[in-house]
Amino acid sequence: MEKIFAIGDIHGHFNKLVSIMDKIDIDLDKDTLVFIGDYIDRGPSSFEVVEYLIDLKMHLKNIVFLKGNHEDMLEKYLAGTDRLSYLANGGQKTLEQYLKRSQGHGTYPIPPEHLNFFDSLFLFYQTDDYIFVHAGLRKKVPLEMQNPTDLLWIRNDFILSDYDFGKRVIFGHTPFSEPLVQSNKIGIDTGAVYGNKLTCVELPELVFHYV
Repeated sequence: MEKIFAIGDIHGHFNKLVSIMDKIDIDLDKDTLVFIGDYIDRGPSSFEVVEYLIDLKMHLKNIVFLKGNHEDMLEKYLAGTDRLSYLANGGQKTLEQYLKRSQGHGTYPIPPEHLNFFDSLFLFYQTDDYIFVHAGLRKKVPLEMQNPTDLLWIRNDFILSDYDFGKRVIFGHTPFSEPLVQSNKIGIDTGAVYGNKLTCVELPELVFHYV
């Protein structure tokens, strides 16, 4: 049976990312790997995380990268439309990591292949049984009509809702000490950014892997 592995918010914790990948038993030809967003910021190794994910994308057949609110803030920072939000939410550390490696990249400290990676991120991904999204969904709104701001930022209006979204929603963004498991949703951000665990959920068996 084909499996889906979904990994929660990494936030620049490269060692945890490598450890969780070593821990899961994924069939490279059949299984799907979904990353839920927030690869960068606050942690010590955002550059290395993105490098690793780009390489992984070249070697895995079925892999999906979703956009998190931190990638969205970086995008707005680089576009000059909102610089303060990114810097106030851990972006300074990420920019410093990139600046150390910025030789030869012109006026931007971020190399083109990393920018292409950020540009390629999806706001959501769905299968027959699941919807994967970074933050959550607004109830009573069709998936294709959801506001991108909600997909990236929503918290309590989604988390406290028992609304049936038609499929079980797998999400990150809001950290829990343990995965949140409810009939309509599964939250897999377990606070790796704060020194807690990085979580991967294996579906449909609903098995959790931690590092």
